[in-house]
Amino acid sequence: MENNIAIGLDIGTTKIVAMIGRKNEYGKVEILGIGKSKSLGVHRGVVNNITQTIQSIQAAVQEAEAAADIKIEDVTVGIAGQHIRSLQHSDYITRPNSELVIDEEDIEQLINQVHKLVMLPGEEIIHVLPQEYKVDGQAEIKEPIGMYGGRLEANFHVVVGQVSSIRNIGRCVKSAGLNLEGITLEPLASANAVLSQEEKEAGVALIDIGGGTTDLAVFKDGIIRHTAVIPFGGNVITEDIKEGCSIIEKQAELLKIKFGSAWPGENKDNEIVSIPGLRGREPKEITLKNLSKIIHARVVEIIEQVYLEIKNYGHEEQKKKLIAGIVLTGGGSQLKHLKQLVEYITGMDTRIGYPNEHLAGDSDDEVTSPLFATAVGLVMDGLKRHERKKAEAKAQEKYEEQKEQAQETNEEPEEPIKEPKPERRSFLDKLTERVKDFLDNAE
Repeated sequence: MENNIAIGLDIGTTKIVAMIGRKNEYGKVEILGIGKSKSLGVHRGVVNNITQTIQSIQAAVQEAEAAADIKIEDVTVGIAGQHIRSLQHSDYITRPNSELVIDEEDIEQLINQVHKLVMLPGEEIIHVLPQEYKVDGQAEIKEPIGMYGGRLEANFHVVVGQVSSIRNIGRCVKSAGLNLEGITLEPLASANAVLSQEEKEAGVALIDIGGGTTDLAVFKDGIIRHTAVIPFGGNVITEDIKEGCSIIEKQAELLKIKFGSAWPGENKDNEIVSIPGLRGREPKEITLKNLSKIIHARVVEIIEQVYLEIKNYGHEEQKKKLIAGIVLTGGGSQLKHLKQLVEYITGMDTRIGYPNEHLAGDSDDEVTSPLFATAVGLVMDGLKRHERKKAEAKAQEKYEEQKEQAQETNEEPEEPIKEPKPERRSFLDKLTERVKDFLDNAE
């Protein structure tokens, strides 16, 4: 497959999206093809039926392949789901020689130490994100490399998940005939697609309301500070409408999309929708006021849970204030008057996030819908991964060349030839490899 093309696979609770994209000459992402299928076999972001999930993945992939006329092999997959949790942790190392400056290896050692944290059974650390460093007690250091010091400590944001759930996703991808190229945390993917760098600097909370889960990612000073997955989303709203109005799920979903509003004050008492009855029964009449009361109650619950997480991060402290407020994305963010309700509950500025931050200008309207924020983010992640690999291969080539030249001329080069160091790999890259090894050996 061409190097500059990447595929994102968003395995959600309501839909599975395969998206093919490439970078154009202006550095923007062009979406070449998109395929989506109804997600069967995923509950609250966790796979609970392997066979059905494989079929849904294949359906989405085939649709995307047909649209872009490209054969898909490698995919970047997002992980979310109710098993993801995060914690704050601080750790330190004492350096044997404080005469030498701090380098990559010291940081690597510190990060690896965090990985020795004891987790609950079945849980593993997915992501270790350094927040800020301290060198010999001097605080608030963003980049300690190149400094002198004996004791290096850091605060970390640690994301934990169930390794069996992640392996199940890997298994589905592999059985669908695809190669798992990378794994990314979905809240991070959505954030890359819809947030601007300025927002991440100023402080912002991204709320991605999916069908089965609501993901939260909090940024401040350009660094991710907090992540959380809340185990309900748009589907519970549909469930409530179904129960509250005694209608079938398909009708409840349509009602929610067409007439639903998160703000009950705005419907008059006499606005009524008539729903055809089941096989020979009388049609049902439902007032829009009641409909939006049902929706309102559940949405308030979701927002309050998310707001609690934002407070846990420390939004109420002056230094941690999220100046850019809240950005809503995901399919659930399309609910009418949701923005107003979120502003009312949290008192924070709110906007709806469309994933057009990095897309080429002539992108299809469909692609820039909040529904596809995660998929766009996964494509971007895949493209970044290709660029990293290219840069590493180039550095290696240059090193080999210099070595050959030195051998041919038998001269000592003016400056010593340094073997290129691969970039510090994110933990997700290592996790991807572990999942791949596990799947290869498990067959």
